[in-house]
Amino acid sequence: MFLRRQRRYRCVMKVISWNLLHREGAELTEVARLIESQRPDLLMMQEVTTAFDVLPTLVGGVYSRTPLPGRVHGLAMWAPHAPARPPLIFPLPSGAIVHRVCQVVDLGPFSVANVHLSQGQLLNRRQLLAVVRRLPPCAAIIGDYNLVGPTLIPGFRDVGLRRHTHRMSDLVPLRLDRCLIRGLVCTEAEVLARGKSDHKPIMLDLALASEVGQQQARARIA
Repeated sequence: MFLRRQRRYRCVMKVISWNLLHREGAELTEVARLIESQRPDLLMMQEVTTAFDVLPTLVGGVYSRTPLPGRVHGLAMWAPHAPARPPLIFPLPSGAIVHRVCQVVDLGPFSVANVHLSQGQLLNRRQLLAVVRRLPPCAAIIGDYNLVGPTLIPGFRDVGLRRHTHRMSDLVPLRLDRCLIRGLVCTEAEVLARGKSDHKPIMLDLALASEVGQQQARARIA
């Protein structure tokens, strides 16, 4: 099972998402340093190439990469321990050029979907709806949304800091990297330094909403 830190709630998972920028972006050593310094329970990455397939030789743990169809880069996950089952991979509604997929990791208490959505603002919302249909009641969708404005996904809350995570052409700041949750609460959130990528990693501590409700009820009784 994944590491579960003993904090305010019994089961809190630290999840990080980072678009590495596959051409001239984050390097293998940067990702290794991020893991060593932040010690996430799950690291979801986008635009990951074969250069990162040796990541476990540097930091241990479990790694799985899924390239986008016809592309040299794709989605990848790293965790300190193996999940109960291999990541679930399924295709998303495709754009005219790039075909997208989703990678879902079962953490036990809840699942986390890793996405790198299309830039079309109608298409990326259709892709999100396709992801939602494959998720259990308690779940998170994290990654590079390429989305501007509200997501408009019923039942999910957009959590994390309202800070820009990407600067388009080094000019326009955008909040493209996001996390939607259902049946969960976000207890902590942070936007980290971007390094050589053009995206900043986002880091969130996620807990089951049912557990939070039980804690609050016990506190009221006490």
